[in-house]
This record gives sequence, C-alpha cells and structure tokens, in this order.
Amino acid sequence: MIIIIFFVAHWFLSLFFQTFYLHRYAAHKMYSTPKVTERIFHFLTFLFQGSSFLNPRAYAIMHREHHAYSDTEKDPHSPHFFTDVFQMMYKTVISFRVYERRLKEPDAQFKGNYPEWRLIDYYGSLAVTRIGFGLLYAAFYYAYATAWWQWLLLPIQFIMGPLHGAIVNWCGHKYGYSNFDNGDKSKNTTPFDFLMLGELFQNNHHKRPNSPNFGARWFEVDPVYPVMKALHWMHIIRLRKPIAA
Repeated sequence: MIIIIFFVAHWFLSLFFQTFYLHRYAAHKMYSTPKVTERIFHFLTFLFQGSSFLNPRAYAIMHREHHAYSDTEKDPHSPHFFTDVFQMMYKTVISFRVYERRLKEPDAQFKGNYPEWRLIDYYGSLAVTRIGFGLLYAAFYYAYATAWWQWLLLPIQFIMGPLHGAIVNWCGHKYGYSNFDNGDKSKNTTPFDFLMLGELFQNNHHKRPNSPNFGARWFEVDPVYPVMKALHWMHIIRLRKPIAA
C-alpha cells in the first residue's frame, strides 16, 4: 500500500507542476507571481519531477512551437507524423535537448519571457542528478515493496515527466471529440482527463491558449483551475485576463 501511495503521489505532484508551472506559467504566462514565489515553484518542479525534470526554458520554447505549428510537419511532437508513440517520444527528446543544452537559438517569436534558474536548470538536467533521484526511488521500493509486481511501477517513475507529455501529445491529438474547429487535429480525451489534471482538453486549449481554465463545457472539469483561483484569491499568483485566440 505504501508503494501505491508513493506512486500516485509522485504521478500527480509531478503532473501538477508540469501543467501549473511549466505549461501554464513558463509557456503561456497565464499568471504572474513575485520572483521569490516563482523560485519556489521552480524548485518544487525540480523536486517532484526528479529524475525526469523538464527544463522550463526548453519546455516553453517547444510548447510555443507546438501551438504555432500544431499538427503540421513543423510541429515538434504531432502524433500524425510518427508510426507509434515511441518514435514521437524519441524525436521529442532529441528536439528538447537541443534547447535544453542551448545548441541553437529559437525563432524570435518563441524566445523570452520564460523562467530561468541556471543552477537548478543545469544540475537538474545532469545524468548524475537523474540517476541520483532514480536510486532514491529504488531505495524506497527496496524498503517498502511487499510484492514483486510493485517493482513494475518503478520504471514509470524514472520517466514520469516525458511520459505525461507523451500521453497528452499522442492521445490529445488522436482520440476524443472536438468542441472547436482549430484547423488542427486536437481533441478532448474525456473521461480519462481526470488522470491528466486537465491536460487532455487539448481541443479547448488550442482554441483558447491563454485561458487558465482548460474546460469549456459544463461536464469538462479542469481540476487545476480551482487551485489557481484559490492561489489568486490568496494573492500568491495573479491570474491574467485571457487574450482571445
């Protein structure tokens, strides 16, 4: 039971900071927050993503490219140009590392206005750091696993961040229904969206990329939006008025 709790907590905490900080803040700037709070969110993203930490700068650049070129050949991770999700993941990792390691500069329209913390971004992306987190996960399993099948969950925890991205980019552009004609193949993948904290409302998000609420119809519940409203009410963040897409 302890392993299941650990796995579920890691799944949702990693996913929360991916959608709340990397996606809604780094890529879209849906809210503003003081520098000290930004650093706290940045560190928590590193902590909870752990071995699969995603560099916020690289994430923001690639995500902006995805919106600009959605489901075209210039889209960095459209599922419609790959035979399976593993090929898409491989290509995404290669493209991500180019920006993570600053091997090339992005086009001007995708550059700037994203959070950077050179110390965390550098050390969080090192192989030794990722291996260190992996060893900590393995040590926890060694101490608390009570059945062989629980160990099957461990590899998922090693790649949690990229796995979340693969699920969203593959399923969110292949399976489900559309509320809007966005000129791409984005879909809303309910009822499974509750497992992805709103991220699978891709069709809604591509229609209204600046809206902090990814739901559009009465039954589409984005569980992160009420959290953002609460943080806004507590003056921890300030939600920005969405700009029409």
